[in-house]
Amino acid sequence: MAEELIVSEAADKAGKYKGLLPQIEALVTGEPDLTANLANIASALKYGMDFFWVGFYLVKEDELVLGPFQGPIACTRIRMGKGVCGTSWEKAETIVVEDVDAFPGHIACSSDSKSEIVLPAFKDGKVALILDVDSDQVSDFDETDKEYLEQLMRVVEKFL
Repeated sequence: MAEELIVSEAADKAGKYKGLLPQIEALVTGEPDLTANLANIASALKYGMDFFWVGFYLVKEDELVLGPFQGPIACTRIRMGKGVCGTSWEKAETIVVEDVDAFPGHIACSSDSKSEIVLPAFKDGKVALILDVDSDQVSDFDETDKEYLEQLMRVVEKFL
């Protein structure tokens, strides 16, 4: 088990992801506990990429329920189609929001959140959980984040 993550501060965003994702995969490989894996992934992303907030919401019946996260306190339950997370769940697709204040129906768990990327993970063809990443900067997420975080979600799907 890794005791620390090594992420080059000098690397660009893609370089940081390229260094971080294999370390995350090594960290969760062989660990069957979902909560432990999601907790370590949230921490690795928060500190490895210096994100404002990183967390998971798990699909439980007709709601998303807050799972492991890193950052300020968060909304506990989200209905399908509500906010960015509920919309990602409903559409079963990644959503990148440049300015959360411009997203219709955005749920403001923290007024410090300015932009967001939300990604689903699938089990048996259905969304099983959502990864929510927030920034305190407008337009902080782009295609690079989408590409590498979607790769991460394929890793997550292996232990769902």
